[in-house]
Amino acid sequence: MRASHLLTAALALVSALALLPSAHASGGGGAGSAGGSSAPSATVPSYDPAVEYRKGVDALKVNDFKTAERAFQRVVDVSAKDANSRYLLGVAKAGRGDLAGARKSYARAVKLDGTLIEARRDLALTAFKLGDTVAANAELATLKTQATACAGTCPTDQRLKGAISAVEAALAGAPTAAPAPTPSSLLAPETGDTAYLTAVSLINEHRYPEALQALDTAARVFAAHPDILTYQGFVNRKLGQLDRAESYYQRALDIAPNHRGALEYFGELKVERGDLPGARAMLSKLESVCTFGCAEADELRGWIDRAAS
Repeated sequence: MRASHLLTAALALVSALALLPSAHASGGGGAGSAGGSSAPSATVPSYDPAVEYRKGVDALKVNDFKTAERAFQRVVDVSAKDANSRYLLGVAKAGRGDLAGARKSYARAVKLDGTLIEARRDLALTAFKLGDTVAANAELATLKTQATACAGTCPTDQRLKGAISAVEAALAGAPTAAPAPTPSSLLAPETGDTAYLTAVSLINEHRYPEALQALDTAARVFAAHPDILTYQGFVNRKLGQLDRAESYYQRALDIAPNHRGALEYFGELKVERGDLPGARAMLSKLESVCTFGCAEADELRGWIDRAAS
């Protein structure tokens, strides 16, 4: 990726945000750029998972748990590895009184993302409500371990402390309300757009850990959006986390099989791993998508040619 193209892409995204309501499922990435044609937006989502996720969030805000459960179930049916959607599905189930179902959803969310504090907190609280104090104490111990490792310096420090206090109070016999999502789990669309654009800027500056945090915030707003997943894959690649990068690329393509950015970057990853046949397969797919040619295909072709020479 060339820095000048990244800067141009970032500026273009800022302008496009005012003109285009949503990211195109076939866009994102490409030819040395870090962005698609616009930031993701929940106003007119470009694919069903984002639409359903926002429906679920809006339903939770007014305690319409039935609608929320239906919406989040649709999201996880398409993107089974989206931890935050699994967590909010659990919240909806708990709101409907299905504690056993909620517990399963929380457990799945924690398995997918062990740092999802609210999911671990609510898993502990729900286990306790179901009479499983052993499991509740185990989750509390994990929260305390995370807090110790944080040592008061992490952005999540206060959330960790709050989660620990809530679980300790429940275990001590204090009355507890039904688990509910925290404000950080129900962010507004504008927050997601801002986080997405911030991530693009940070990628321009090669500040990849910070970019990943911004992308995670955007993902909490828009769920399994293919543009966000693609850039989560890209940043993980730059951080040397190739398996995680591949997982994000594959999730993006599961949702949007013709996503040009994901196809290009996944092809580049295959080149980096020495899998030229796999990279050529990605290029072939790109060429079928880009009937009259596209920058993403040109970029990946260059990677393959250089590796083969």
